[in-house]
Amino acid sequence: MNFTEFNFEKALAESLDSMGFETATPIQEKAIPIILSGKDLIACAQTGTGKTAAFLLPVLNSILKSRVDNTDTLIVVPTRELAVQIDQVLQGFSYFTNVSSIAIYGGNDGKAFEQEKKALESKANIFIATPGRLIAHLNMGYVRFESVRHFILDEADRMLDMGFFEDILKISGYLPKERQTLMFSATMPSEIRKLAHKLLVNPEQVNIALAKPAEGVLQAVYEVAENQKVALLEKLLHGKDDLSVIIFASTKIKVREIEKALILRHFRIRSIHSDLEQQERESALIEFKAKNINIIVATDVLARGIDIDDVGLIVNFDVPGAAEDYVHRVGRTARAAATGVALTFVSRAEQGKFKRIEQLIGVQIRRINLPEGLPEPAIEVMSPRSFHGRPRPQGHGQRNDRSSHRSGSGNNRHNRKGN
Repeated sequence: MNFTEFNFEKALAESLDSMGFETATPIQEKAIPIILSGKDLIACAQTGTGKTAAFLLPVLNSILKSRVDNTDTLIVVPTRELAVQIDQVLQGFSYFTNVSSIAIYGGNDGKAFEQEKKALESKANIFIATPGRLIAHLNMGYVRFESVRHFILDEADRMLDMGFFEDILKISGYLPKERQTLMFSATMPSEIRKLAHKLLVNPEQVNIALAKPAEGVLQAVYEVAENQKVALLEKLLHGKDDLSVIIFASTKIKVREIEKALILRHFRIRSIHSDLEQQERESALIEFKAKNINIIVATDVLARGIDIDDVGLIVNFDVPGAAEDYVHRVGRTARAAATGVALTFVSRAEQGKFKRIEQLIGVQIRRINLPEGLPEPAIEVMSPRSFHGRPRPQGHGQRNDRSSHRSGSGNNRHNRKGN
């Protein structure tokens, strides 16, 4: 399912397009329509399935549609790291809007607490908070959540493991009874069902099991600098004119760059991405199936729902943002009990993300030594990334935030203009 089918508000759709979001993951496909309908939801989905976008996008759409000018959404998470991560994802999604958000996750001194207090007294649209720190502020009496329409619990099972059951119930007591409550959890133990019974009203249920790559897929990794990837790709493809290859990249810009580089080196290649007309996409697939070309480079729009047989090699030019995306990418090979190879290029900046994917699919993937003759690796700068590892939108548009605060420690968030 394509994100355009959700009919999101224009500013939100523009952000998604800038970030390279095209095809919804299973949890997004099932959860987003339910949340848009206003129903309560309990969803069982692991980290790496795209669940963060599954709840953020419909909530953002609701805020934009209703032109909300006060606190609309409270998201409660178990750790400060997750609070920061969700806030960063939110920044990307809301880049072309004036929706504001604040993460409340604590600090080590009284100054941090005072900065958080000022943030909570502001009219930010979305708060992301850890339970213990939020309870500390609620006990002081100045927090007002009477306008909240959405209450979201992420990684609820982990919060219960950490002993936050009563804290969550206490937090819910500060919220309006007429609200939408969404609960996301990787597992569904009895305590989670007990909590859901107390907080949710006639909830819809979604259960997404994380699939694993087929047995016939030989998976391997090249740990490679970003500036070496194209040269490595050329070496791997040289002399393999009879092998059907699909190269995946996370953005349309990267897809076009790869296509251009390989055409200059006389490879038989076409690209598929969302900027192409449907007729152009179909033409590329027809040529690929007819063996007129042997390489397709594509975004994840090709990873789902398209049946292509006899693909011998999958190359992940970059690490996909979610484990679900990885499974679908490598699933394009070794179909119908055949065998195939899936290679992933992992730069230094992508190593943490790829290790999380390995943990989720339960496989440690073999590393392969780089061939000789590649360019010297450039020094890689670790830069902040938005949801699923995609670059933050750049370019046109201006974003005006209603709140000047960004983090739990009250750091200012300045208005940003595109370059």
